[in-house]
Amino acid sequence: MDVSLEKIRKAFPETVALQEASFAARTGEVHALLGENGAGKTTLMNVLAGLYRPDAGTIWVGGRRREWRSPADAIAAGIGMVHQHFKLVPSLRVSENLLLGTRGAWAGRREVARLRALAREAGLRVDLDAPVWQLSMGERQKVELLRLLWRDARVLILDEPTSVLTPQEGEALLGTLRALARAGRTVIVISHKLDEVLRYADRVTVMRSGRAVATLAAGEATARDLASLMVGHVPPPAVRPGAAPGPEVLVVDRLSVPGDRRALAVRDVSLTVRAGEIVGLAGVAGNGQRELAEAVAGLRPIVAGRLRIGGRSLEGASVRDRLASGLAFIPEDRQRVGLVGDLTAAENLILKRYHRPPICRRGLLDPRAIRAHAEEALRRFGVTVPPRAPVRTLSGGTLQRLLVARELGENPRVIVALSPTRGLDVRATALVHHALQEAARSGVAVLVISEDLDELLALADRLAVMHEGRISAVLARSQFDRSRIGYLMAGGAA
Repeated sequence: MDVSLEKIRKAFPETVALQEASFAARTGEVHALLGENGAGKTTLMNVLAGLYRPDAGTIWVGGRRREWRSPADAIAAGIGMVHQHFKLVPSLRVSENLLLGTRGAWAGRREVARLRALAREAGLRVDLDAPVWQLSMGERQKVELLRLLWRDARVLILDEPTSVLTPQEGEALLGTLRALARAGRTVIVISHKLDEVLRYADRVTVMRSGRAVATLAAGEATARDLASLMVGHVPPPAVRPGAAPGPEVLVVDRLSVPGDRRALAVRDVSLTVRAGEIVGLAGVAGNGQRELAEAVAGLRPIVAGRLRIGGRSLEGASVRDRLASGLAFIPEDRQRVGLVGDLTAAENLILKRYHRPPICRRGLLDPRAIRAHAEEALRRFGVTVPPRAPVRTLSGGTLQRLLVARELGENPRVIVALSPTRGLDVRATALVHHALQEAARSGVAVLVISEDLDELLALADRLAVMHEGRISAVLARSQFDRSRIGYLMAGGAA
């Protein structure tokens, strides 16, 4: 089903997000939509999906001019969207989320059997009986994709669909998208992964500052062409820290940690990170990486083993004690765990120091000190947002950079970063990588947990692979090999 958007304009109280933006996708194609964070690409697709009503412009679907009163109108017209920040109900089971909003349907045996068959056919297997809150971000992505297929959407819009998947899962998903396009669906993918886009897309539209600046066939473009259209210049590739690592700072010794379903998610794991070193942790989503990071941060109990930062034992320590020991934590879910949406950017930046001078004096917060701290942090980390801007109004990339600015601005001894560049564009990714590398150069121990293998290969001095709650191998940089690492991630023997 062909879709097009003509001269769409959309303004919010603090910014104009779209300025006469036009876009068209054809039946049977995979069309990629590229742009920096804040360029307007997600806003434009939210207009197509009925979440926003445009201030001006025209929507065409299947040759008919359409006006949406709500997302339900767009869904009824065959348009479905998987958002970067998932729209699932955490307390409901997977099957209940998939059927939610489907008139007359409920999670009975027949429906669940059909859902299992659909998941198996699409290669998106997930536990249909599990509550969503127990799932990793990668597993939640699969649920969102299954919901689109269950509703038989003819136009599929996916916002950063591979950002929480392993390379193997990402390749499988992209194969699924190609098959769906060949079967007559229209697939629109918002992405920042240039090489990936060039592999699977038929056409690419690039947005900048609320406008579509170019549409071209993927076969006629290069990654450098696309990056130049997006940001005006190509950021330099990541460069690993060159200094020799110092003494051990973070020590995880035979740690065991329960999962959300009480069974052990982390089993007898040992891992060290030295001062000035970046250690990467690779693994398929749901193999204990998130639980390990949360245990280190004090968000999950430790049932066995030892945890030390700078020689200090912290197994039973509070979150504040861990922070006082020099721990910085960048969580996987920046909205639910990392930041407070109802607070301003400046208020979020002081969440770890609100009780200390100069922010707090004699039990009272100092507004001038808060603003001064915010302006310095935003300037230092290149975050262009007003200090008083409510966090809930910011784009995903700006949220992540704000979170990184807060955590790295505390001069930590250890950084635990969980998917630190998920959903970021080329420039924002380069800035976050640069910040982590600079921290390592200054002697900070950095643990990066990511399902983006390219990111780990670019950043890490050593790479640990996790499978079914255990470390299956720890590789030096000279041993890095994509095929071998993928084999280990899938459960192969070291």
